[in-house]
Amino acid sequence: MQKRLVRKLDLELFLSQIQPHPSPTAGLEQYTIPVDVAATMLYMATYTYDDVVGKTVVDMGCGTGRLALGAAFLGAKCVVGIDIDKAAVKLAFESSVKLKLKSRVQWINADINALRGNFDTVLQNPPFGVQRRKADTKFLEKALEIGKKVYSLHKSLCKDKNFIKKVKASSSGFVATTPSSFIGNFVEDAGGRIIAAYSMVMSIPRMFPFHTKKRHTFLVDLYVIERR
Repeated sequence: MQKRLVRKLDLELFLSQIQPHPSPTAGLEQYTIPVDVAATMLYMATYTYDDVVGKTVVDMGCGTGRLALGAAFLGAKCVVGIDIDKAAVKLAFESSVKLKLKSRVQWINADINALRGNFDTVLQNPPFGVQRRKADTKFLEKALEIGKKVYSLHKSLCKDKNFIKKVKASSSGFVATTPSSFIGNFVEDAGGRIIAAYSMVMSIPRMFPFHTKKRHTFLVDLYVIERR
């Protein structure tokens, strides 16, 4: 178990060894979480809120395993990664072997509804609901069913150009923001409470035919939620 403080740069270098999905599916909105966003999310969960070291952690919609393996690297007691995509889970397992974390992470190839039990912490980069409406709320609902604390990424609706510039210029990689009323109400109805929300910049390469730019950059909001 990791006891010492891990430098964020070392965390980013570790995460960069975990390859992205080689053939993502647009319908599943399979955008591998970028290294910088994953590192910021994990660092905050670990060192700001103390929700990783010595904790039971689940990465829902784990893809190739960046959040799950990052949590194991930082000192989680045990980690579960679950994803419906068999190829992604296979890659995640192979990375766990290569990075000598095979015994620390359990991989499950299944829909998130198959998951049972209770976890200290849920980490997730769910579908944003662009291709499948309300796909993200399915993840939120399940996360609050099984987790005491939830760290969930969602596409920001902010159009304020000055705020967007502020986030892009932030040396920490994030800026505190106001939760969306929709997610706030949904979380309340599902038995949770939003502790904080932070905006970050996410950049993804062109992966699908409908992408018109070589790289798409936009804001995402990280919600820190606790179950009531």
